[in-house]
This record gives sequence, C-alpha cells and structure tokens, in this order.
Amino acid sequence: MVFRSGFWRADQRLGEAGALDAWPGVVAVVPARNEAATIADTVSSLLGQDYPGAVSVIVVDDNSDDGTAVKAREAAGDGGRLMVVSGTPLEQGWTGKLWAVSQGIAAADDFAPDASYLLLTDADIVHDPGNLRRLVYKAETDGRHLVSLMVRLRAVSFWERWLIPAFVFFFQKLYPFPAVNDPAGKVAAAAGGCMLVRRDTLAEAGGIAAIRDALIDDCALARLINARGPVWLGLAARTRSLRAYDGLSEIWDMVARTAFVQLDHSALQLIGTVIGMAVIYLAPPAAMIGGAVFGDNATTALGGAAWLLMVTAYGPTLRLYGQPLAAGIALPLVAALYTLMTLSSALRHWRGRGGAWKGRHYP
Repeated sequence: MVFRSGFWRADQRLGEAGALDAWPGVVAVVPARNEAATIADTVSSLLGQDYPGAVSVIVVDDNSDDGTAVKAREAAGDGGRLMVVSGTPLEQGWTGKLWAVSQGIAAADDFAPDASYLLLTDADIVHDPGNLRRLVYKAETDGRHLVSLMVRLRAVSFWERWLIPAFVFFFQKLYPFPAVNDPAGKVAAAAGGCMLVRRDTLAEAGGIAAIRDALIDDCALARLINARGPVWLGLAARTRSLRAYDGLSEIWDMVARTAFVQLDHSALQLIGTVIGMAVIYLAPPAAMIGGAVFGDNATTALGGAAWLLMVTAYGPTLRLYGQPLAAGIALPLVAALYTLMTLSSALRHWRGRGGAWKGRHYP
C-alpha cells in the first residue's frame, strides 16, 4: 500500500488532447491469426479515428484459415488506407506475433514511409475515436518514445467478472504504472493491445528483431525503448478488448502461457511467489477466521484489518470495471487461483508445453 508507488490507485490515465502545430503520420500494424470474429471492428475503429494527421493500417494475416483477411478488407472499403499482408511461415527463433509485426513494419516502409509513429495493436481491440489523438499528443508534448494503454478488458461472463479485474490489478502490482511513468525511473512496461512507438527510436534500437524471441513481448519492447527514451503506461476506460474468456480454462491458458516466463523459469522465484501470495492474500482471512474460532481477539482484529486493506487496495480497479467494492472480499480466493495458474505454467514448461498460444508452442 505504501511502498509500491501507489500502484493500487489505478490513476494513470491519458488526458484529453490539445492542439499541435502539426500532427505526425501514424501507421497501425495489426498482427492477426484467425481473428475473423473481431478484425472488422478493429479495422473500422482505426480508420475511424478523429485524428488530424495521416492514418493508415496494415493487417498482417498470420496464416489464418477463417477468412480474417477478407473481413479486414470488407471493413476498410475502398479508401486505400488499408494494406493486408499475407504472412510468411514462422521463422525459427521468432515468436509468432513478433514475426507478424516485423512483416507489417517492413511493409510500412513502402505503404506509409512518412509516418513518424507506429501503433502496434491487436486484432481484437476497438479504439475509442479519440484514442490516437490522445496517444500522439502525450508522446509529442511529454517527450515519450512509447505511450501504451492497458485497454479495458472484457468482463461480461461470470469468470471474466471474477478474474479479469484481478489480472489488471496484479499487472499493476508487477509493473507499478507511476514508477513506469517516472522519466528517471528504471521500471519499464507496456501493454501489448495498444502501443504507440516512435518509428525512428525503434529502428535505432534494432527493430522488432531485437526482441524476436520474447513471449512477454510488450514489456520486452518497453525495456528496449526505455533505454533510449522515456515510456508511459496508463489505463484506458474507452478503448477496449473484444477478446472473450467465457470459461475458466481460457483465462487459465492466457495466464499460464507467460506466468513462468515472468519468473525467468526459476524454481526459486516460483517458490518465493507461492509463499508471497500465501502471506499477502491467504494469511489475513486465515488469521481472522482462525482468531475468531480460537477466541484470539488480537489475531482476529489484525487479520480483519489486513483483509480490509486488501479490499481497499483492490477498490479502484474494481471501480474501473464497474464492480462493487464488496467484490474485493473474494480477492484471497482469486489470488489462490492465480497462484495455481502460475504453478500450472511451470509444470507446462517442465513438460515441454510452455508458451502455447494460437496453436503454437515455443521452447
């Protein structure tokens, strides 16, 4: 609550955009693998931006078999601002998403050579009409080389409402947004659904090839860029993801894909994480309940106070997702589930099935 840069306040937001003397060109690069259900909404939202400068979109169809490319072209019409690139087979040493992104950036050299910024976004993101204007204004006026938003994730199904706000909460704890946004700080992070990056800075850093094998590609990109100029990361309320996680297994797979990567595949860090999660999230309710059962009023009071602090810290993220503060009472159970997902991530890695996503497995 005190020493983690106030991460729990969830108060890092983009302000409204003012005026610029000139608005630089932007090209959006969208890697898409079997995203026919959402790609049209994404393309439409990008081409419909209320942005004074030039905007173009490149969709990299990463070997889809569901008509993703057709849906993208239909959404764009005949305006000439969309380019669909047919992705080539994945090269060894690359993750699938970054291989697709690299092809999109290469295509931008011909399609949008004068664009100063790259907007790296996903094929399931619907951008608020003013999103690009706010992103560019922040980068231009604040001297940021990367501006990223943790978009509002879908929280409709039972499992989404129960688990997704906690995912955002834990992400903020791992990478405290105020610390990321401190130009003098050393913490670097980004959210892959929405990343505006200066094109020349990325080129000077070696391009996407410099992080070609990263599974947590957004934070890897942030570290790469932060070495050359400050980055900024915030929360979005209006730009949102359409990605549906209707069942527990889908959220479980999403977390297990990278949780052990986050721990550097270290068994020691895994043990520390499990102990830490137990102490922070399970000990307070256990103390409160145990103290009540055994008549230890001091233990009951301390456990209850810690649990109340936990709910208080979770409150701003719950409000962002339209959830009542009372939902925070269940955070110990949610934390236990995420701990099990992390253990599952380690087991998958040790069994040679780590990093699975979109039908691909990475060593």
